[in-house]
Amino acid sequence: MLPTEVFTCFPGQMWDRVLSKVKKAVVFMDDKCAESLHWNGGATSVFESGARNLKQFSSFESGGENEPKAVFVVSTLLKGRTADIIQDIVGLSHFQYCVVFTTVAHSIHLLANNVTAVLEGNPVFEQFGDKLCEWMGDMNYTAEVMHAPVVFAPVSPQLFLAPTFAHLFPLLPRDLEAINMKRPEKKRFGSLTDVDLHSLTPELQIEIKSLASAVNSMFESTSTREESFALGPMSRLIAGELANHPQAKNRRKTAPNKASIVFIDRTLDLTGAAGHHGDSLVEKILTVLQPLPGHTTDVQVDMLELTNLQRTTDSQPTLAPGCLVQTQSSTARLLWETMLASKQKEAVMEVRRQLVEAASKENLPIKMGLGRVTPEQLCSYIQLFKSNWGALESHCGVIQLGLATAQTLRHPTLPRWDSCLAFERLLLQALGDSDFAGVLRQLLPLMKPRAAKGEEGSSSEYSSGSRLGEEECGPDELLVLLVYLYSLAGEAQPADNEEEEEKVERELIGALTLVITREAELSPLLQKLTGCGSIEELTMERAHTAVEGVFDTLRELSHARDHLKQLNSVYTASDGVHQAMYRPFLRQVLEEIFHPDRPESPDIEHMSGGLTDMLKTGFSMFMKVSRPHPSDHALLFLFLVGGVTPSELRLIREVVSAHKPGTQVRDHGRLLSTHPAELASNKQRKEGGFGELG
Repeated sequence: MLPTEVFTCFPGQMWDRVLSKVKKAVVFMDDKCAESLHWNGGATSVFESGARNLKQFSSFESGGENEPKAVFVVSTLLKGRTADIIQDIVGLSHFQYCVVFTTVAHSIHLLANNVTAVLEGNPVFEQFGDKLCEWMGDMNYTAEVMHAPVVFAPVSPQLFLAPTFAHLFPLLPRDLEAINMKRPEKKRFGSLTDVDLHSLTPELQIEIKSLASAVNSMFESTSTREESFALGPMSRLIAGELANHPQAKNRRKTAPNKASIVFIDRTLDLTGAAGHHGDSLVEKILTVLQPLPGHTTDVQVDMLELTNLQRTTDSQPTLAPGCLVQTQSSTARLLWETMLASKQKEAVMEVRRQLVEAASKENLPIKMGLGRVTPEQLCSYIQLFKSNWGALESHCGVIQLGLATAQTLRHPTLPRWDSCLAFERLLLQALGDSDFAGVLRQLLPLMKPRAAKGEEGSSSEYSSGSRLGEEECGPDELLVLLVYLYSLAGEAQPADNEEEEEKVERELIGALTLVITREAELSPLLQKLTGCGSIEELTMERAHTAVEGVFDTLRELSHARDHLKQLNSVYTASDGVHQAMYRPFLRQVLEEIFHPDRPESPDIEHMSGGLTDMLKTGFSMFMKVSRPHPSDHALLFLFLVGGVTPSELRLIREVVSAHKPGTQVRDHGRLLSTHPAELASNKQRKEGGFGELG
């Protein structure tokens, strides 16, 4: 059996290809590749490999007169805006040697250029190399163009992220409408499950093919033959593309290692992503701390407490933030993995233990504390390192994780977590006793402008501490509650009057519109939803239009499991003895996969990898031929198209440990905070199924 360490090393091996070329070069990198690098050694690895400088991939950047070599690392096709930016940078510089790495394979460049013939070599890359020489001003200068799938970020040994595909999201009914509008009436698709890859927009086809190519590269590198399975329309397209990948046929004939990979659409269970039921420290850190600029999977840790700077409006921009990624220290890496996999109480105690141990190693005057861990206690330990530069440098990884923990535990918005959790429990109980309109109506009392609470909404409330009302739900929390509830809409009692549900929705739309327009400032989520950068730009009409769009998407999300035959419920109603419960979709899928009787699930579709597999499927109709099953192999990959939460990571480990301890499970996706209300934004979506990846 192939050890999982081989797969853990894969992202770093791909980056080694890039790093082997950066000696004495100025490196230009786009945000998505920079985020992948962030989890694979960071900027330190680039400079340790001999690079002179590392710059943003922008037309406003260039190399100096004494810098003759450049390396470009991009996550896009080498055409259009990407080619224009490279030309701008080269034109402003004095390069004589340029190397370009793209995460998009040459075969996909051919597709993007409408070339269907099988060609030898890499003609598109060769032509782009000629352009580079032309832009450098001398055809005798050196240009190299190559493919490097630096798309995965190893967050832990069991979890890969794919920041390059951070906006790839499962298809929704509106995508089906857009697809059918371009097709003759007799050839229109009846449902999303009928949609094929070629009916999608060229941009989305390239996105899916690029993802399948990246996964194929991982299996190619590890000599693995995979069996692909899918749950959900988008997962079906990705798994089908991987199963029929043209470069994988020879590998599957000879590869000695075997694995199963199951693609799952996030939309099949947004209750798990939006709910506050997870007892996870990392989930709370990702929720309350600000994201790193340009990143989707890491946050900013305020380092001001380790300096002598005063907290003013001007001090913060001068100080680089800390983060969760710790690639340099093995101790910090182990602490991060504990935080990711453990319940909050255990994780917080481990943070304290590591800080105490670090202080003891440096002979710092630490006072041991027992009992409950408080943010003040953690900060007092961290303060001991402040005036000791050597100790600070030696333990900076653990200190950053300690600060992230302390800042989260004392964050003024954290009490809203418990408020949301309590309300979600009430909604769960109401689902079994009422129709959906009745459950929705319970949200109305929450839909009040925060400035209107207290003393009749006086303007002074905006600046007062009580205005925030630590336990009050703001518009972001209200949107998350809506996502949570609509993902459970099909579990409610049948409606007696559909007009009543429409009436309640109109009331909610009006109330939420008012809530948003009465905010003192727009959160990043509200900026995405409304398309406005500030509250001054936001009119009542724009807010109302945005909220209507949110509810259009919510209604579509409520039908995401309608096509499933067996795994179509994530809810257990109260039986008078036990309370109503949420049943995580992932748990149900894994229990089905590891069931000792190995039943054939009607919902987990095996994607055929060629004629041989199709023949097997055909013969199985007439004779006893066993079809591939996800539990056939000792290594199982789960690919969550739309992201995974830290709570779900722990759930996966628990289920696998209980049902099949010998199986190794790896997750792919993006870490979700509890802000998947971005899913309800239709401003970011492109025709054919783009949106926010949760």
